[in-house]
Amino acid sequence: MFSDKLLADRRILVTGGGTGLGKAMAARFLQLGAEVHICGRRKSVCDETATELMDLHGGRVTSHGVDIRNAAAVDEMVDAIFKDAPLTDLINNAAGNFIARTEELSPRGFDAVANIVMHGTFYVTHAVGRRWIASKLPGNVVSITVTWVRNGSPYVVPSAMSKSAVHAMTMSLAAEWGRYGIRLNTIAPGEIPTEGMSKRIKPGDEAGARTKAMNPMGRVGTMEELQNLAVFLISGGCDWINGETIAMDGGQALAMGGNFYQLREWSDADWNQAKEAIKAQNEKDRAARQ
Repeated sequence: MFSDKLLADRRILVTGGGTGLGKAMAARFLQLGAEVHICGRRKSVCDETATELMDLHGGRVTSHGVDIRNAAAVDEMVDAIFKDAPLTDLINNAAGNFIARTEELSPRGFDAVANIVMHGTFYVTHAVGRRWIASKLPGNVVSITVTWVRNGSPYVVPSAMSKSAVHAMTMSLAAEWGRYGIRLNTIAPGEIPTEGMSKRIKPGDEAGARTKAMNPMGRVGTMEELQNLAVFLISGGCDWINGETIAMDGGQALAMGGNFYQLREWSDADWNQAKEAIKAQNEKDRAARQ
């Protein structure tokens, strides 16, 4: 679909680039000639991903261990990148989410999502954007959001609120920073199964069987589809797209709301089982960080 070296001379930062959707997008950017930076809390995971991607595709991937919830750490990372050479593109992918009955949420649980998705996304966007403006450079920001920014979603209220903030930031800065040649858009993907996502928001349906049954196209999304859309948005193919959220979900949000309303049918036993699955995944991730 895309010409070889389409992204040559591009320098792209992908947050949460060590695993899942971020890793897939980073791989495609690298294949098309970009120099890629990836960051995540687990530096060892990012290091392994960088080595893996360079072994597969050549090129250069630089990994950074940073907690994007820490504004000072974000600014230090971005400053170090720009001292080498400016970024041309930013992909805000880092996120957190889990299903829960909202009345059972703790402040800590809410903050675990909001501090990454809302605060962290702003910190990175602000650190990169103000350097573009100061240097009179254009830039692209693509953030991963959800279709629920348009209609909300029960049982994932911290994510719905935080992703809506990213949606609002995208529209607001598209209007404010467009004069500088800086564009901001978002991709709102439907279900693309990954281990972290599936264990926390689709426990018991990791293969996406329930989603396939409800989706107008009868399937879940693929990494390749996300890769292609992300590449297009930064490729220069249509630089007049600005401030938009593009749903990529087979029409599921149109047909079913694209959210978790169906979980109203769950029993206490179902919720307890989901909690155990989420807890097990959290402990697995915690062990990996250590």
